[in-house]
Amino acid sequence: MFLVLIAGKMDKPDALCYNFHLMSIHPSAIIGKNVTIGKGTEIGPNVFIEKDVRIGLGNKIWPGAYLCSGTEIGDQNEIHMNAVIGHAPQDLAYQGVPTKTIIGNKNIIREFATIHRSTKEGSETVLGNNNYLMAYAHMGHNARVGNNVVLVNGVQLGGYTVIEDGAVIAGMVVVHQFCRIGKLAMIGGSSAVNKDTPPFTISAGRTTVVVGLNMVGLRRAQILPSTRDEIKRAYKLLYTSGLNTAHAISEIEKMATTPEVKYFSEFVKASKRGICPGGSASETRTVTTEAED
Repeated sequence: MFLVLIAGKMDKPDALCYNFHLMSIHPSAIIGKNVTIGKGTEIGPNVFIEKDVRIGLGNKIWPGAYLCSGTEIGDQNEIHMNAVIGHAPQDLAYQGVPTKTIIGNKNIIREFATIHRSTKEGSETVLGNNNYLMAYAHMGHNARVGNNVVLVNGVQLGGYTVIEDGAVIAGMVVVHQFCRIGKLAMIGGSSAVNKDTPPFTISAGRTTVVVGLNMVGLRRAQILPSTRDEIKRAYKLLYTSGLNTAHAISEIEKMATTPEVKYFSEFVKASKRGICPGGSASETRTVTTEAED
């Protein structure tokens, strides 16, 4: 069940909060016109919700959060103190047209995180499901983050970046606009990403180099041992065989039997910016110890 609020500031000084048996809204919250709020949602003190925002079921919005027009939020999300969702993009080309920010279900968005809406009319910034954005993380305009992604404190995603399912990006990483980070990839802390990061890999440095495979992540994702072995062979062809990228992909396609390795190949082939080069731990500033043979 949903409630559509068409009033402005809700004002009832003698009550701690509003309780419509559907939701709990603190009286200091400011809610714009045509806001839709789902059953079980809690809205804390000093939350500001602009007009035409849609909020699903069972969300918790902590004090001081700011939700901007054009934002659509799914169910069971946590939006912590002073997070800003759907504000105008940091893009000089933005002309003030209505654009969107789409948030899925069961995301945790921590303190002072920022997610900016898209730049061009008809486009959107998208956060999928079950993601964890730690404090001060930033998603730039038109960024797309999949499912089960972790952005650690201070991660900065430029405009039009794509972060695929299960990726983990460590603290204070900056990702250049238009870059892609593949499924189950890990980026070491304080790194700078300016090329596409292939799936299943671990990379780090300024700028990043790929130093191994995320074998721990692959096992946690219940990827079969036989598939992990094939991913290892594909990785070695791409990064340690001495073949150039085109020849390595050709060899990978010949040996690929699993969906994961076929996806690995297609990801590299689709890259417009090029992929991160291979390197060693000594070439990086921070490398996780989860890179295993």
